[in-house]
Order: sequence, then C-alpha cells, then structure tokens
Amino acid sequence: MKLSQLFAKTKKETPKETEVISHRYLTRADFIEQSFSGVYRFLPLGFRVLKKIEKIIREEMLNLGAQEMYLPVLQNKNLWLETDRWQTIDPPLFKLKDRHKKEIALGSTHEEEITDIVRHRVKSWQDLPLYLFQIQDKFRNEMRASGGLLRTREFLMKDLYSFHNSEKDLINFYNKVKKSYFRIFKRCGLKAVCVEASPGTIGGKLSHEFMLISEAGEDKILICKRCGFGANIEKVGKIKKCPKCRSNLEKKNCIEVGHIFNLGIKYSKIMGARYLDKNGKSKPIIMGCYGIGLSRLMAAVVEINHDKKGIIWSKEISPFDIHLIEIGGGQENKIKNETEKLYKNLGREGIEVLYDDRDKSAGEKFVDADLMGIPIRIVISEKTLEKNCVEVKKRDQEKVRLVKIDQISNYKF
Repeated sequence: MKLSQLFAKTKKETPKETEVISHRYLTRADFIEQSFSGVYRFLPLGFRVLKKIEKIIREEMLNLGAQEMYLPVLQNKNLWLETDRWQTIDPPLFKLKDRHKKEIALGSTHEEEITDIVRHRVKSWQDLPLYLFQIQDKFRNEMRASGGLLRTREFLMKDLYSFHNSEKDLINFYNKVKKSYFRIFKRCGLKAVCVEASPGTIGGKLSHEFMLISEAGEDKILICKRCGFGANIEKVGKIKKCPKCRSNLEKKNCIEVGHIFNLGIKYSKIMGARYLDKNGKSKPIIMGCYGIGLSRLMAAVVEINHDKKGIIWSKEISPFDIHLIEIGGGQENKIKNETEKLYKNLGREGIEVLYDDRDKSAGEKFVDADLMGIPIRIVISEKTLEKNCVEVKKRDQEKVRLVKIDQISNYKF
C-alpha cells in the first residue's frame, strides 16, 4: 500500500477528548475515530490491526477444537425472561421496539442464545463435550464510556462456550483455555497475569480474569510475588496478606483483557438444557464461558507497548510488516526507481509494505512512521544508494543497520 493512497490523515496535535495513551495515539495515527461517546469507527489502519488480532484468536480457538458460528445481535426477550436477566443484568441491556411494538434486546452477551441452541440439539452424553465460539459485535449500556477503546458501548468480542457431562471434563478444558489465552496475549506482544475474579452478572461457580498491569486500568488487583496468587479486589476485598502463603500483597492497577467462567449448571438448569448419561438418567449440561474483547485488546497493546513518539506494534498484529520510506526522490530519479523496485519485490514475497511515497520532508515521514508503530522501517536515500544499501531500523530499537539491497530478501527481520 502506498501511503499517498492510504485513507489515513495523521494529526500533529492531541485531540482534546483523549484521556489515555492508547486513545491519544490511535486517534492521532488515524487508526480510529470517535463517532459519539463510547462508539468508534475503525479506519483502514485500525481495521487491519483488528483483523490480525481476530486471526490469532480464531487460530487458537480452532486449535482447541472449537467450532465457529455467528449468533444474532437482535435477541429474543423471552430467552432473557427465562433466566430472569431481562431487568437485572449489569450493565443493563439496550432495548428497542420493532414496528409491531415487540421488545428486542441488542446482544451484550450470548448465554441465553447459545443455551437455547444447544438444548434443542444435545440429547446424549455421546454429544458431549462440545465447544462453540463466535467473534461478533456486542452492545453494553455503560453508564460512563471512558479510555477510548478500553470502555465502550459497542465492541468486537470473541465468546467461546463449552458443554460437558462432568465437572472434571470442564475443569480440564477450562485449564486448556487458560493456556490458550496466554498464547494469544503473547502473540499480541503482551504478558498477562491470571487472577481470581467475581463472576458478576454472568454468574457461575468459578471465574478468572486476565490482567495487564497498567496505570490506565480501571481494575485493581492484589498479587503475591512469592507464590503467584492474584485476585481482583472485587473478589477478595482489601485484604493485606496472601491467603495461600501469608506474604504481603501488592495492589496494582490493571486492564482486563480476558474473562473466563465456570458456569456450572446455572443456565442449563433454568433453561432445560439436559442430556441422558450412560445409565439413561437425565442431567443438566455443565457449561463454561470464555471471553476476549478484541477492540479493548487492541487498545491494551498500545497502553503497554509505546514510547514518547508513538505506538510499537508486535509483528503479528501490526497493520503492515514494513514501513518503506524514500528520501529526496523525484518522480523520475534513481531513488524513486529503486524504492519502487524494492516495494514490488517485497510484495511478491508476501511481505505487507506501507510505502511512504509522499512529497514530504524526511522529518515528517519519520514522525509518522514512529507514530504508526510498524515494527520495521526501511529507508532508501541518496546516501544509502551510494553504498548500494538500505537503512533498516526496528521500531523498538535505536540502532540503525545498513543492508545490501540485493540481500534484503534474506535479512532476518
């Protein structure tokens, strides 16, 4: 993609409404734009990052043996009445009426929907275990949207649901999901901690959150450096000593990037989702629920991985692999021709390149490159061409390397 053709206009000044680093940089680099409070537009750069996060999550879900589906945003009020959550879920549902004056909810979560699907299909212990997931927009009627993408009213989310015929089988899968979540966050360039949490209005017997330690976070956790225990303060209150080893606990601000639940039989019992065991006895299906907010995860990456110049994307979720810059080139000169040639060669090798072909100063191009945060910057100039080289710099390092143009394809980025 040539930058002159990319639909993106970077901003020199920080927009007034931005509160945290991720909101500031994602807006300045033109990855996102606020439509109104808690609702955001994902522009081409932001959409590319979102799709790469989605790809990582989908791969990990499929590796768990989960099957993907897509459930409706418009949800049946009667299902919510079955579980008595039509009025009680927090944040409350967005509700509307159709032209027949029938009440409908915008989906904030899908426990009722998925349980309804499964209760009409699973009949026997032989149908279990079963793992189903989707990646879809959610709508939550937050009292106060804040922190850019960290707390919004509309967001993209992956939710996975598992169905089992024993508590042992659920716990085994629950632990597999934990490991999968750590892989997801690592591939996004993050190191998360897993802590005990309150199930809230989703409910269930057991719950864990995946947290990133950050001053921008609204959640507060207590962690023990000695034994590794961690818990959300909502879960344990303001205790001083670790309940496992009695060491002192440290309080940290965090961003929640994932939440998993052992639902037990909460929904299956109420909604009649049952199966026949090996002895022909009818039992409620045991369930688990596992969520990751993709748009929040995108913001969390920026909160953790940035410097005073801009974003630092990890390789797997960066909008492009390489930011290619020409310096001092006219339309017909050698610099332009060599840069165009390298751009095409890298593209043929499947490398995603953002080529800054604009008629701008070197300083302006470098500022935009640092702001956008693509992991590798390659510069071609009169100075580099004198040595038949290009200048290669990693976004998270200051060191600059000269690499022969004819060897760039073999260079270990």
